[in-house]
Amino acid sequence: MSESEFCVIGIDIAKDSCELAVLPGAERWSSATAPEALGELVQRCRVRQPNLLVCEATGGYEVPVVSALAAAALPVVVVNPRQIRDFAKALGRLAKTDRIDAAVIAEFGLKVRPAIRPLKNDAARALQSLLARHRQLVEMRVTEQNRLAQSRGRVRTGIEAHIAYLAACLRDTDRDLHDRLRESPVWREKDDLLQSICGVGPLTSAQCLAQLPELGRLNRREIAALAGVAPFNRDSGTLQGHRTVWGGRAPVRCALYMATLSAVRCNPVIRAHYQHLRDTGKPPKVALVACMRKLLVIMNAILKTKTPWRFQTT
Repeated sequence: MSESEFCVIGIDIAKDSCELAVLPGAERWSSATAPEALGELVQRCRVRQPNLLVCEATGGYEVPVVSALAAAALPVVVVNPRQIRDFAKALGRLAKTDRIDAAVIAEFGLKVRPAIRPLKNDAARALQSLLARHRQLVEMRVTEQNRLAQSRGRVRTGIEAHIAYLAACLRDTDRDLHDRLRESPVWREKDDLLQSICGVGPLTSAQCLAQLPELGRLNRREIAALAGVAPFNRDSGTLQGHRTVWGGRAPVRCALYMATLSAVRCNPVIRAHYQHLRDTGKPPKVALVACMRKLLVIMNAILKTKTPWRFQTT
């Protein structure tokens, strides 16, 4: 379909409002994002019969708008803000306002035409929120524990009380995560499959289920790139640079890192792979990232075949 026939609506979403831009054409309008205003927004979008609606991920502000559009069976896609900003820089658009951003997002959709992916349901968003809260509690506890060594008197007593409170909150969050995973038959089956792998614990399993729903549906190269553990070339002319990993989904990559630290000790396959890489001269961190990729590929295969992990010695 040519660009003159392909209709795209770019949406720049803020906390209480959003700007919309339609291409081809020059139509622009603003809308509130309150629940009572979403019906009119959806109707105005539907009238234009768009082939694609594009918006950025904005830390959760996009969820009500995207959910309303998806419920109306409109083809909406959420893209990484970094892609939009890089696209704007490539076009020489250095100024940044909500109206400008909406137009840039629409032009990005017209030129790139990102693929529409299934949106997360309420259960997945709730699980993701619990995992984010768990990470925040861990970070706060570590910060308070670092302060404890330099504190005295009543300050120390207060910090100790706060650490005890954070520990209780973490226990409650862990229990909520467990209950959330076990209450869904589909998630329960996947969680059992993932935790059958030596080195994969409840948090890693929950993080992958919430942040990487494509696990078990893509091939090994695609899932590695999506998680951010696939090496990318950095060559130019006669220069052959070091392969590096970047991008992907940071929460999944962090969970894989911690799981791999455990797997290189207790998982015979990962331990043998790590030792082989070290014996061939690979630096420890390079070997560890390669093991992260191998562990992810194993997880992907196990969910694809629905076969629990079994290690057989020969």
